[in-house]
Amino acid sequence: MQYRELGNSGVEVSEVGFGAWVVGTDWWGDRDEDDQREMVEHAVEQGITYFDTGDVYGHGQSEEYLGDFLAPYREEVTLATKIGYDFYNNPQAGHGELPKEMTPDYLRDAIEQSLDRLGVERVEYLQLHNPNVSEMTPDVLEVLDEVREDGLADAIGVALGPSIGWLAEGDFAIENEFDGVQYVGNILEQDVHQHFVETVRDTGADTSLIARVPHSSGILNEQVTPDTELADDDHRGFRPDEWYETGWEKVEELRFLERAGERTLGQASIQWLLSFDEVASVTPTFRSKEDITEWAAAPDTPALSDEERERVADLYASNFGVDRFDGMEAADFRTSVGGDDLRDAGLLAD
Repeated sequence: MQYRELGNSGVEVSEVGFGAWVVGTDWWGDRDEDDQREMVEHAVEQGITYFDTGDVYGHGQSEEYLGDFLAPYREEVTLATKIGYDFYNNPQAGHGELPKEMTPDYLRDAIEQSLDRLGVERVEYLQLHNPNVSEMTPDVLEVLDEVREDGLADAIGVALGPSIGWLAEGDFAIENEFDGVQYVGNILEQDVHQHFVETVRDTGADTSLIARVPHSSGILNEQVTPDTELADDDHRGFRPDEWYETGWEKVEELRFLERAGERTLGQASIQWLLSFDEVASVTPTFRSKEDITEWAAAPDTPALSDEERERVADLYASNFGVDRFDGMEAADFRTSVGGDDLRDAGLLAD
């Protein structure tokens, strides 16, 4: 395992992180508390130190479990959580999105409750969960500054999702010197990733990127194949059938990234993201200890060569030779406010 700094916050994260959305929820399969504990402990053994949860996961249960599981390793790990969804006053049906609450008073209370559930006095990294630009008001930014000044969090960021809005939100966070921006990005879904890389480079901001879904919902690690039947409660089921069908065609064009005995396609997918200096950590969705063993070892496999990266770029530019629309382009995802609108409002520099 290798480690990188989150922005210039002094917070260190492992290049492969543990997305704790599999702890305290059943969205990626039902596993009991002992199984979840074993996965977390195994991740620590494999050198993973960055653990990312959220207060809405299991309506607080993910934080409770993770705090308990990591208590013996507290000085060794970097804890991250997210706030912004009001699950306290709203029930959740299935995977539907809950109402958000981004008022200063709510956020202050949510932070305290998260710390209580985690059993800690501070987290290393606190993120607003899927905020729209309009919700990141001066009062909210002031709350985040207070959180750092009061020692409740060492670093501040945003965790963004495609159906809520993210391009303008990520740009706003980078322009306002947030320490991190988390988003969905992988070899098959590059638009948002490349956009944020360019924003960081153009602005010179000390903001790190954290990529999740590096395996494109199971395609790039071949856990979802044409023979796979996703359960009704499997979170990956939101993808349309055509999305998977074209994805399997694209995987065949990426076989050159595999190196027998040295690097699997799943590991190469992580290495591709880590080849960008702007990326601090990649958080796959671990479903088993075997996943953890393989993907935690990704930073120690051969790095992608310049020729391999160029070939990936050429393939992406040609849609991997697939001549039908597949919905993988990030431009199809909504942004709550366009970049031009932000500039007109004086919130985003040219």
